[in-house]
Amino acid sequence: MQRSSSYRDFDWMLLGFVLLLSLVSVLEIRSATAMTKFHGFDHKQLGFLAIGLVLMFLMSLVDYHNLLEIAPWAYGVGIVALVAVRLVGTKVLGARRWIRFPGGIHFQPSEWMKLVLILCVARYFWGLVGKQLTWGDIFKAFALVGVPMLMVLKQPDLGTALTYAPVLVAGLFLGGIQWRQAAILILVFGLAGVAVLKSGKVLKPYQVQRLTSFMNPDDDPRGSGYQIRQSLIAVGSGGLWGKGANKGTQTQGDFLPIPYTDFIFAALCEEHGFLGAIVVLLLYFLILMRLIQNAQTAGDVPGSFLIMGVVAVILFQIAVNVGMVVGMMPVTGIPLPLLSYGGSSVLFTFLSLGIVMNIRMRRFVN
Repeated sequence: MQRSSSYRDFDWMLLGFVLLLSLVSVLEIRSATAMTKFHGFDHKQLGFLAIGLVLMFLMSLVDYHNLLEIAPWAYGVGIVALVAVRLVGTKVLGARRWIRFPGGIHFQPSEWMKLVLILCVARYFWGLVGKQLTWGDIFKAFALVGVPMLMVLKQPDLGTALTYAPVLVAGLFLGGIQWRQAAILILVFGLAGVAVLKSGKVLKPYQVQRLTSFMNPDDDPRGSGYQIRQSLIAVGSGGLWGKGANKGTQTQGDFLPIPYTDFIFAALCEEHGFLGAIVVLLLYFLILMRLIQNAQTAGDVPGSFLIMGVVAVILFQIAVNVGMVVGMMPVTGIPLPLLSYGGSSVLFTFLSLGIVMNIRMRRFVN
């Protein structure tokens, strides 16, 4: 018997975890910007979250099969938008990443391209279900993701470009790549990465410094190692309980760089200590587990592929950002989902969650 989708099947528990993390975000942004010229960004974050919630509920009403149908068109529009950034984009601090519209509105196509790639990769590997992946299939998948990835890398925006990679990895894994093929790819890309770092032709000098300085930040404590050193000081000074809201010396003293975006986790560790960090990481764990459960119970293969694409991106961003803060990963400018300040990141996350909710609500629709 046919059953229509209903908000009875909405994952309210997942939404509850997301809203709790969003509340932590607003409070921490408020604290991190209390003594800076960015005071008031917490109100803007509330606005982004409100818009994100609306978009999530609207997206949950759109049949994800229709989204898969228009994915190739969305990909084309995304490529055109990235070309437009290159031609007429606004340049800020040496990077051309935004298109500015009247009214002071800034549009960042590279952030939205993540959502498009999740749809396109899910559609592509859905079409290969039941077939053993050939090298031709793998190369086509690499081209699908690699073209926008290289365009974003040229902006330059290394952080956002890297977030496209987990979408491809998830697609290859779910698509049934063989271990031998995976081993060959890891070897080839490992050697290529070393060659790129040594050539100095693909990445900017400051990007190479960011990718290598985390290993020895004391070699250049006032230059490329500054951010990592200040982050480690902030995390370590928080101890078990933290110094309390508005009392972090690294954060309030303006030593910790951009504590409301890239290094918001370091600010949280300083002010709320190890226990505060554990609470936030636990919320992330619960969110990821709910997402994976929804992927397992999806009504069809493309639904599972879509949710796991979302999981891959969110998990990658969490791992890289937290790893960066504790000195285990290079500084790449990747925001912490639902915690870092920023409209594009917040809206992408909520739109992705809207697709997940849509898939969950249609589990029993024939």
